[in-house]
Amino acid sequence: MSERVHDLKGQTVILREVVKRFGNFEAVSNVSFEIEAGEFVSILGSSGSGKTTLLMTIAGFETPSSGRILIGDRDITHLAPNRRDVGMVFQKYALFPHMTVQQNIAFPLKMRGLSRGELAARVADTMALVQLSGFERRLPSQLSGGQQQRVAVARALIFEPPVLLMDEPLGALDKKLRESMQFEIKHLQHRLGVTVIYVTHDQEEALIMSDRVAVMEGGRLAQVGAPAELYLSPKTAFVADFVGKMNFLDGNYMGTGPEGAIVALSDGSRVIAPSGRNGSSELISQGDRVRVAVRPERLRLAPKGQGGRWALPARVEAAIFVGSFHVFLVGIEGRGGAPLQVQIPASSATLPFQNGDTVDLVINQEALKLFPATEADHGL
Repeated sequence: MSERVHDLKGQTVILREVVKRFGNFEAVSNVSFEIEAGEFVSILGSSGSGKTTLLMTIAGFETPSSGRILIGDRDITHLAPNRRDVGMVFQKYALFPHMTVQQNIAFPLKMRGLSRGELAARVADTMALVQLSGFERRLPSQLSGGQQQRVAVARALIFEPPVLLMDEPLGALDKKLRESMQFEIKHLQHRLGVTVIYVTHDQEEALIMSDRVAVMEGGRLAQVGAPAELYLSPKTAFVADFVGKMNFLDGNYMGTGPEGAIVALSDGSRVIAPSGRNGSSELISQGDRVRVAVRPERLRLAPKGQGGRWALPARVEAAIFVGSFHVFLVGIEGRGGAPLQVQIPASSATLPFQNGDTVDLVINQEALKLFPATEADHGL
């Protein structure tokens, strides 16, 4: 690999109060945050959250209605896409079907007028980087999905951009190949030092690949943070529910005692959450309806009567073996609504509890988060 590509370094990307409207509809609402040079940031959200529109404004395919976008010390807000010095990888790859792999990868350099010798050397280097040496003369139709994805990445990297934008590039791949490519892309980004902004709706993918994740809802940033921060310390009920699996219990906030925040559940039982570490609990007043959130892996099951002080009487509604862990759907006695999900590591294929068993549901009080029941997650 040439020293030139080895020395590729990313640049900062700064968004300042970016707004994008389509008529009266505001697809992106006052988004501001800074991405560090060489950082891998995923923009995570459901369909219609504004994540792809935000990426398109950074790429230059959409012009912000207001706000500024900077790469390094350059204001690129109104520059054409080809003048922004960013690489772009789309979900459908956008490869030229009539061109060979070599020709597809070389295309951005031909547009920049490189000499034939330098072009050939750069193409060979980049193909080796993405493990495509020997595929030079193949057409896209002769490649697997993963190989086509590598061609798209190589084409985006060959002109050595400081910033690489990726719009759900693994969406068309099957699960096993998708997981393999997640690690390939992350390894490649770490090796090159390029700044990556990666759009996805897949929460697990964002957690695996990212240095930080920006969660979007309704065109706004709901929360930006490291994967562990979003998973363990969500600031809103939306983020708690969207990033990973989460159980919710509805109740009333009864005030704070020596052990923490007291919540009376609908079945008459009480739980205590640690004070000061609860989502948006600073917005909660005594008597308010609240939502108590807890991850499936922070619950456990015990035989009836053996769960201890914080156990709730429950019934197993479904028991499922999922390889490395067991999943139980559990209904709390006297409480309606959807069952809670409990995830327990599997030491064997034998399920410790069966459908219909009456059990104690044991809650790890330290893992509870409180959110207002009427919370409007307007984000940052």
